Amino acid sequence: MRRRAALVVAAALALAACGAGGSGGSAATTTVVEDPIPRTTLPPTTTTAATLATTTIPITAAATTAAPATTLPTPVAPPAENVKEPLQDLGRIEIPKLGISDELYEGIALSTLDQGPGHWPGTAMPGQAGNVVVAGHRTSHSKPFRYIDELEAGDQVTFTVDGAVHNYVVTGHEIVDPTAIRIVDQTPEATATLFACHPPGSVAERYVVHLALQT
Repeated sequence: MRRRAALVVAAALALAACGAGGSGGSAATTTVVEDPIPRTTLPPTTTTAATLATTTIPITAAATTAAPATTLPTPVAPPAENVKEPLQDLGRIEIPKLGISDELYEGIALSTLDQGPGHWPGTAMPGQAGNVVVAGHRTSHSKPFRYIDELEAGDQVTFTVDGAVHNYVVTGHEIVDPTAIRIVDQTPEATATLFACHPPGSVAERYVVHLALQT
């Protein structure tokens, strides 16, 4: 009986992990805050084009077609964990396969991600050359990215900003270490990156989906 009780407690703690967002967690519990942002220093060459490796889904030709770009966007450094930032509505993100049609906000502080998907400041804007980087929760608040691991090559993700609609398609995915700041590296072609905690209920890794602008 003691062993069974211990297993029940361990399972409950595992399910609670990543279950509360930064601004809504209770100090009285042992719940792990679902914070997907790499808390590390950006390297000085973040604007240099980088080739992101994928796991099971090959990069398509559309993702490797270079677009002319002389100056790439410069991502800002990750914010401190407890920073509060003003909520700025940037537009919308839609992922038809997952039934997602959510507000897209500017910022990646937990105070923003607790409201919905957030665009990493300084990364490319939708439709532009560079890498549009967007973070979201998987198991807390509205959990918009709960099922991003079900996205496959060719699935569509649409960004609508300032009335302009930009369609991207999934080109690959990977699972990375939580400090993998390279996911914000900018590219000469128009790409995008979605990422969230992984596996659901844990902050041990990050699930990353790569996309390319559909032309």
